[in-house]
Amino acid sequence: MPMTQVQADVRELWAELKRTNSPEVRNRLVERYMHVVRFNAERIASRLPHEVDVEDLVSAGTFGLMDAIDAFDLSRGIKFETYCTQRVRGAILDELRAMDWVPRLVRSRAQVVDTASRELEAELGRSPSRGELARRLRLSEQALTRLLRDAATVAVNSLSRQVLDSNSSRDLEGIDILPDRNGVDPVVELLKDDVKDVVTRGLNRAERLVILLYYYEDLTMKEIGSTLDLSESRVSQLHTAVMERLKEHLTFRQRDLLAGA
Repeated sequence: MPMTQVQADVRELWAELKRTNSPEVRNRLVERYMHVVRFNAERIASRLPHEVDVEDLVSAGTFGLMDAIDAFDLSRGIKFETYCTQRVRGAILDELRAMDWVPRLVRSRAQVVDTASRELEAELGRSPSRGELARRLRLSEQALTRLLRDAATVAVNSLSRQVLDSNSSRDLEGIDILPDRNGVDPVVELLKDDVKDVVTRGLNRAERLVILLYYYEDLTMKEIGSTLDLSESRVSQLHTAVMERLKEHLTFRQRDLLAGA
């Protein structure tokens, strides 16, 4: 197939670059192949959060394109587009890795914590306490606290990101729906008080303190023993006895509710 005028012009640019190593010629080749950079940047950006600016990816890919132009050997007889695509993609992915300040080890540990938390929640029927999660992971509570603090950096969202809300007629941003973690829901607090009353009803002082300190203050059995001047094994015995009685009590109440339904 005869060579087109455009192909001839491009080959002439390559030949001139190899002869003169002219920055001007290199820039003309960069402009000629920028469509490769733009295509790959937009394709990668389509699978990323909206916070990632496609122009940043284009900028990184341009450096990959320039490296490919400098290293390309015209005599090998392959299309430059084929050759430079991997360089461009590699430069873009390197930029994305540089933008991610969370180490892979932290991400891996965060996944372990999340898995253990979900498993415990399924077993207990409620969210696990800090002490329960630490025991499942075989960590001290101090080590778990550090791990949770590090894991909190894994999920980062832009407050200016546009969000969809079918209940609102105006455009919303992330900051508009940011929950107030310091706020107190009175209904939740009343439910907590009701649960606490049901759980601790009929317990003596030591039993009541064991339950409150373990489930509401997240103390360990050893720490509770030190507080109440009891051995750790005694605290464990009290906890087990209370759990058995509570289980019987809740089972009995469940029968009453079902009978009255």
